[in-house]
Amino acid sequence: MKSLDIGVLEDFVHGEARQLRLDGHVLVVVRIESDVYVLDDRCSHEDFSLALGEVEVATCEIECARHGAMFRLSDGEPMSFPATRPVAHYDVHSIGGRLEVMVP
Repeated sequence: MKSLDIGVLEDFVHGEARQLRLDGHVLVVVRIESDVYVLDDRCSHEDFSLALGEVEVATCEIECARHGAMFRLSDGEPMSFPATRPVAHYDVHSIGGRLEVMVP
């Protein structure tokens, strides 16, 4: 595992998905209040960017804009069809005010 710096909390807008391309990884980052979630930016149902989808702040989920599959931000688990497989999720840590994500 390696650690990638993704910035500071203020770099991300509450309730909005943002795509990051870092060190060969394409990630979607979502901030909800002071929590930051990072998933692979690919729907497991069909290869489509989750960063283009809507974030459901109340349930901490992100919707794939292509077919409406919902994924839980905390662990990438699918919450609705047509997705049946999870999306990879990554832990985020704040170190000295900087956010770092651990990726394989």
